[in-house]
Amino acid sequence: MMTQPHTCYTMIFIRLDYDKRKEQTMQLHILNNPKDAPLVEDAAFLKAALFDLLQRETTPAVANTLAALAEAEEGSSIIKAALPALNEQQTQNLIIACGLFAQILNIAEDVHHERRRRAHENAGSAPVEGSLAETVHKLQTHNIDAAAMQSQLARTHIAAVLTAHPTEVQRQATLNFHRRIRALLPQREYCNSPEALAELKREIDTTLLALWQTSETRHFKITVDSEINNGVSIFPLSFFKALPKLYRSMENQLQSAWPGIKVPELLQIGGWIGGDRDGNPFVSAATLRHAFTRHADTVFHHYRRQLGELFHDLPLSVRRVNVNPAVLALSAQSPDTEIAHEEEPYRRAIAYIMARLIGKAHHFGLTLGCRFGTLKPYADADEFIADLKILQQSLRENGSELLADARLGDLIRTTSLCGFFLMPLDLRQHGGKHADVVAELFRHAGLEDYAALSETDKQHVLLRELQTQRPLYNPYLDYSEESRYELAIFREARKIKEELGEKAINQSIISNAENASDVLALALLLKESGLLTLEHGRPHSRINIVPLFETIEALENARPVMATLFALPWYQALLASRGNTQEIMLGYSDSNKDGGYVTSSWCLYQAEQELVELFEKHQINIRLFHGRGGSVGRGGGPAYQAVLAQPAGSVTGQIRITEQGEVITAKYADPGNAHRNLETLVAATLEASLLPNRQDPDQELMQALSDSAFAHYRSLITHSDFIDYFLQTSPIQEIATLNLGSRPASRKTLARIQDLRAIPWVFSWTQNRLMLPAWYGFGSAVAELCRQEGRLNDLQQHARHNPFFQAMLSNMEQVMAKTDITLAEEYAGLSQSPEQAAAIFAMIKAEYLLSRQALLDILQSSELLSDNRSLARSLALRIPYLNALGSLQVALLKRLRQDADNPHLLQMVHLTINGVAQGLRNTG
Repeated sequence: MMTQPHTCYTMIFIRLDYDKRKEQTMQLHILNNPKDAPLVEDAAFLKAALFDLLQRETTPAVANTLAALAEAEEGSSIIKAALPALNEQQTQNLIIACGLFAQILNIAEDVHHERRRRAHENAGSAPVEGSLAETVHKLQTHNIDAAAMQSQLARTHIAAVLTAHPTEVQRQATLNFHRRIRALLPQREYCNSPEALAELKREIDTTLLALWQTSETRHFKITVDSEINNGVSIFPLSFFKALPKLYRSMENQLQSAWPGIKVPELLQIGGWIGGDRDGNPFVSAATLRHAFTRHADTVFHHYRRQLGELFHDLPLSVRRVNVNPAVLALSAQSPDTEIAHEEEPYRRAIAYIMARLIGKAHHFGLTLGCRFGTLKPYADADEFIADLKILQQSLRENGSELLADARLGDLIRTTSLCGFFLMPLDLRQHGGKHADVVAELFRHAGLEDYAALSETDKQHVLLRELQTQRPLYNPYLDYSEESRYELAIFREARKIKEELGEKAINQSIISNAENASDVLALALLLKESGLLTLEHGRPHSRINIVPLFETIEALENARPVMATLFALPWYQALLASRGNTQEIMLGYSDSNKDGGYVTSSWCLYQAEQELVELFEKHQINIRLFHGRGGSVGRGGGPAYQAVLAQPAGSVTGQIRITEQGEVITAKYADPGNAHRNLETLVAATLEASLLPNRQDPDQELMQALSDSAFAHYRSLITHSDFIDYFLQTSPIQEIATLNLGSRPASRKTLARIQDLRAIPWVFSWTQNRLMLPAWYGFGSAVAELCRQEGRLNDLQQHARHNPFFQAMLSNMEQVMAKTDITLAEEYAGLSQSPEQAAAIFAMIKAEYLLSRQALLDILQSSELLSDNRSLARSLALRIPYLNALGSLQVALLKRLRQDADNPHLLQMVHLTINGVAQGLRNTG
């Protein structure tokens, strides 16, 4: 029997008459704040422009429905009344229109965020939480001196890693139109004549028309090549501007606080796209090579543009300035023979540098042109930087320091970060795939049946092979396609490192790592590929081996697995070749799907604590790589709070975090957003490293909460009727056919939760507005705990004083505010087994009400988001369109389930999925 959630418990009372519409009405009142008047005006301006367009482009029936939605506090009832009278085309137009309203409201809100930020800066307000300025103030208050700061900076390594996980529903064409409107909208405040306002409106109307006439959904399966192009596009959009600006800002702020501080390359953008083949059969050695070719093409184009700008910036004449002999030496070799430049050595030197740079580009097979032709290619990026620094030093020493530290300084910094490879790519593969290749190598070499060995025996034979120079691979034997595929990846990685730079590929990640043999098996494949060698009998690796612990069981076993490895002299020697640093990746997605949000969060925290203790015992540097998704159910949430909520000793200046899908667009597609989000990551890392929180969560309290939440969560997802409920009352089947990414939606089948990928799992619960993975089990756990006298007070105190618990509850609150149990009940009506579905939904609804009230009582609040005005405002703007899209989706799914082969119905469902995702700004 399934455990029934409690309906009441000591000191916490559930309001069973909870009305979502009442809460939504309360949210709408937040827009009356005078500070938001410009937002309301921007929203009205864009909505009027879009409505004018839709009146021309649609029928009165659609326009009238949209007009009613604009005045409504929720949209479901309006849709139910209007839908029977609409034909197929009108229904499709209504869906697209609702999605467009959500999109333009997103734009208005983004513009308002920027407006409020500028207002705070202009008013001289105190630095905001998460800014570097605030962190510097905290560090100074705690008497962190210059020596401690410089030492910390020297050992700091921060990376935001862009992945191809398919959660971005919007096409690049759509996003480009959004950027155009976002650039135009702030001009509205400065239109001081009717003519100027009319011209602005004409430009916005033109863009909206193009947006309306552009297909939102892909009619084709996105390829890895497309994902590579999308990832690379972020650099010219933002990173090439944001990164050097951020480093200048860091230097200014840190040097103001601690004069003489040097800021090393402590922050970098990384990537997986083209190197991550876990579950993606379309990533090969050729794909990896193509990714780096696109990377090199992008970065060389940027360098050429910057050198061209420098050529125009530095026509300094020897009749006006002194110039160092080293610059004159470069100038003497210049291919620039124009007489006008004879007395301009910087220009002539830049022409020489550009010709050598383009020579290097041609060496890589790129086709960049250069007005000065080509010269001997640079050997590597360091040689290119050395010539740039010759110019910089001469400018600094001869009265031109501002010029030295402007564009030229930015170019040097960018080259130091990006080299000739743009961003380092990680390799990633499932541990089972590595083991299969090892088993085949053993079989062809006449060795043991590797797959049949015990874990202890696997470690023994792997260490035996790792301690000999003899290779196992024989090029004259016939290996399976899978083995050839895997080995080719590693061989190509070695070639890329040799051609583009050692830092081009630094990590190889083992998904689903469960045993020490998983790590040693990858080491053997690296040895077979020349990436791991023996030098004087000691192993030397050119790449970090990174186990990814992602299920609840794997997280619990992380310490024993690493303890086994650290006890091996061979592995100790391997780590010595990598700076005595071991990186561990922690998986948020599968652990959440496996055990629910509360248990996943707690198991991750405990795993980190245990790893920190183990690493300190063995005096090994720890670097944790957090595999976070965009949604709370996959580890998402504000990065600043997340970093500060980590256990003491788990950051120490070393942290990597994945960024994916719509999160990449939201955080990094704009230079200003990219700067602020990366600054927050730096600020949080420095704060967590130099002022670590020593207040661990209450072990007994959290364990009791976790154990109970886990039991209730598992009792739901293992219920005999649950998988059918999920498949039938969510658009999971339709999401699987949506062309979001190149990877399949599941590893094997959609019929088993353990085989389903975490992204479509979370995405589906977002669409039907239950957000279940982020809260289910919490209310019942609190109920059980609070049967004991005083436990509610313990939870309230914990929520006030413990960063880990604060972050967990804050994330849960944001998700529950987006949950709409009334709309979710409409989805429950899609089930083909009404009685079973009604029973499952009743359990979910009871748990939701229990969890919501438990959260409010622990936070001591009367409503959700009382301390998060920004999100409350965001939801208030979108409620009518979100609810309308939800009701449209339910109606269309009901029809599609009866006419499964109707491509037009499927297309319309896809449009509703896009619209809901855009409105919530959150998918997977």
